[in-house]
Amino acid sequence: MTYTPAEDRYERMTYSRCGKSGLKLPAISLGLWHNFGNDTPHALKQSIVRKAFDLGITHFDLANNYGPPGGSAELAFGEILKTDLDGYRDELVISSKAGYGMWPGPYGEWGSRKYLIASCDQSLKRLGLDYVDIFYSHRFDPDTPLEETCGALDHIVRSGRALYVGLSSYNSKRTREAVAILKGLGTPCLIHQPSYSMINRWIEEDGLIDTLEELGIGSIVFSPLAQGMLTSKYLGGIPEESRAAQDKSLNREFLNERNVENIRTLNAIAERRGQTLAQMALAWVLRGDRITTALIGASKPSQVEDCVKALERRDFTPDELAEIDTYAKEADINLWAASAERKGPARKKK
Repeated sequence: MTYTPAEDRYERMTYSRCGKSGLKLPAISLGLWHNFGNDTPHALKQSIVRKAFDLGITHFDLANNYGPPGGSAELAFGEILKTDLDGYRDELVISSKAGYGMWPGPYGEWGSRKYLIASCDQSLKRLGLDYVDIFYSHRFDPDTPLEETCGALDHIVRSGRALYVGLSSYNSKRTREAVAILKGLGTPCLIHQPSYSMINRWIEEDGLIDTLEELGIGSIVFSPLAQGMLTSKYLGGIPEESRAAQDKSLNREFLNERNVENIRTLNAIAERRGQTLAQMALAWVLRGDRITTALIGASKPSQVEDCVKALERRDFTPDELAEIDTYAKEADINLWAASAERKGPARKKK
């Protein structure tokens, strides 16, 4: 059946300017980290993307290693672009990244010029595109000079492979350094993609959120639902089909008694507000308009719809915020912190 997008899609979504750029992004963006690999039926992927676009979600976020296997999410989305979204390319913001392990040998990960440019070319081929709108350095490489990494990003824009560049999971110090280099090259940093949620608040402690605001850079936070912890899924235990049970990016040790008890209390606060816990968690990261867009994942179209409903109630009273702060405690779940300054065992991020 031929897909025709909803005519009122842009009336259903809120759009915010990305930093000091001319680009606007939807308050909710769709990430294809999970559920877009070969382990998910293609028809389901199509239905998720269709629902997202019908609701005004125009930004679709990928990376070279999304799958499984790596590359398969880009291949799947490339097919959807041809079959479902043909003719709508200019209404979409499509991003990809490189930084994590993608192929064997010394040139298949991190931040060298060789890896970043080769990876970008591979991503464009899988997606069937001439360019992506945003291309990110997926993680800071402590062994490659930032001048080389940023020089590669600059080249990717100047060669027409991307319109904008971004950083992901860089801490405040490294962000300032990279932003200064990119500015000097004439290719300013558009956006930063850090993890952030009610129970993963490192960007507040590190000062990154203040740095981005000061520098006029947009932000797209990933894992605002803490890999599903900030939903009702784990309130009564660990379901067999869940990420925690299958060891898919969520360590079951994170679901300890302290964390779960705090999450139960946050769920009660959400119920009083007339929201699901997921909706409140999204509204919370978007509070005060300091975050440009929240990046969600979905395993079915109804989850996208539920998340977009969070935009109906983004306001919080001072008392609500104070109560949430009592239970929105750092849960030590930032899987990506180690890559900020040193190399260790490669973690399949996002």
